[in-house]
Parts: sequence; C-alpha cells; structure tokens
Amino acid sequence: MKIIESPRDGMQSLQKVIPTEVKVGYLNNLLKVGFETVEVGSIVSPKLIPQMADTLEVMNLLDFSNTRSGIMVLVVNKKGAETISQFDEVTHISYPFSFSPSFLRLNLNTTLEKSLETVSDIVNICSKTNKHNVIYMSMAFGNSYGDEWSIESLVHWVNVLYQMGVTTIPLSNTAIEIDEKVIGETFSALVSGFPAIEFGLHLHTTGHDWFRKVDAAWINGCRSFDSVINGMGGCPMSGEELLGNLKTENLLQFAEKKNIPLKVDHEALRITYLSASDIFVTS
Repeated sequence: MKIIESPRDGMQSLQKVIPTEVKVGYLNNLLKVGFETVEVGSIVSPKLIPQMADTLEVMNLLDFSNTRSGIMVLVVNKKGAETISQFDEVTHISYPFSFSPSFLRLNLNTTLEKSLETVSDIVNICSKTNKHNVIYMSMAFGNSYGDEWSIESLVHWVNVLYQMGVTTIPLSNTAIEIDEKVIGETFSALVSGFPAIEFGLHLHTTGHDWFRKVDAAWINGCRSFDSVINGMGGCPMSGEELLGNLKTENLLQFAEKKNIPLKVDHEALRITYLSASDIFVTS
C-alpha cells in the first residue's frame, strides 16, 4: 500500500493562515515518517488560496536530507509546473483535472479544452525534468452539478489521459458523498482496463463508513491512497459544503487489520500527530 499524505489539502481550507516557520516545522516532522509521498504545497493564486502563498518559500526551507518520501506539489497551469519543476527535490507534479465543465469553471476558471492543454504541458514538463505526472480525476464517482457522468464516460476520459502520457490518476469524489458500491465498480473497470496506469483513491468522507469505502477500493485493485492526518481539508473552490479527507489514522488502522506491511517510523508519526493537533484547528 502506498500512502500519499496531503497536508496541502488539509491546510488549504483553514481560515487562519499558518506561519511559514510553523508549517516548515510540521512538514519536516512529516517527512521523517516514511510515507510514500508527501504533498507539501501548491502553486495557486494567493488571493484564492492564501494558505499556499508561501509554497516556494517553504520549499527553500524544508530539510530533505532525512526523508525517503517523494515530494509532490500541485499546480493549476503551465507556469506553475515550470516554476516548481526547477526544484530537484520535487518528484511529483499534480494537477486537478476533471471532465466536469462546472468543476473546471469553479475551481480553475478554465474550460475542458484548456484543461487538456495544461495536462499536456505538465506531462511534457515532467518528462523533461524526470518527474512523475499525477493527474487527479476530480468528480470521478459522480457529479453534483448536473454535468454528465457515468463509468463509461469516466473510462473514455481516462483513455484520453492515457493516450496523452499520463501515468498516475488518483480518483476523487471531491465534494459529494459516495458509497462503496460505486467505488468498487469504478476501480474494477479502470484497473483491469488500464494496467499501465497507477490509480489511487483521494477520498473525501464524513468518516462513519470510511472502512467499507477503502476496502472496496482495495479489493478492486487500488493500492495507492491519499490521506490527511486528522482528516481536515476539502475543496474550498467547489461551491459545495466541504467534506473532510480520509484520516491517515484510519488508513493505518485499515492496513493493520488487513495485515498490510508499512514502513512507518512510529516515533516520528507520534510527534507529527502532536503538532497536527495544534495546526489543524478551525478557529
């Protein structure tokens, strides 16, 4: 199992801006835990997402000398990808794609055609700088805006991304609750249909039935899971009520129950839990 820890997602919806030095201290602790990848920030408009305004400063201050984790940064356009690709420490560049026109308009102020151009730019930049492209499929399990959605249409757009050279596609429900049945059906169709793509689950959930949802993905071939310590966060630009993220604590519990081996430094994790309780507060 790969755990992609996303403090970026946890921090972006907070009202109180976290001081840069506090953020760096937290991330440095997190980098010692041993997660597969840590998403440390995003290159986005500081007016829209003020919590991420210091991402470049954070990158310059982080200590990467004692981590085995990959480093991921989210971007929303070609310029952002070019900027972050200059950091040798960055191993993954991510982008929130969707075939939902409403999602693209609300979150990225763009169109489907322009979003595909951005995907192409990111794939090319990653190829030239030896980084992994990670193209999120937002609204992957349904659509609350009234836009077209079906597993067949999802398969079509995954194939479009595959033909463009996309190698990793985490699926996200973004801002709508989903059940384990649609999760299982979706991963079953995609994992068997696109064996060259690594699919992941970026689950937003209120938490009460998280185990069944994670299990449905696992049973149907998903081996990569995004999570956030304390389960904070969500998509602040979706126009929908925020759902929290899958808690890292719950994901680790799932792995233990399923006897899935993980290389986690438990002392570093304990320290990170303590500092997270001070950072991820809503007031």
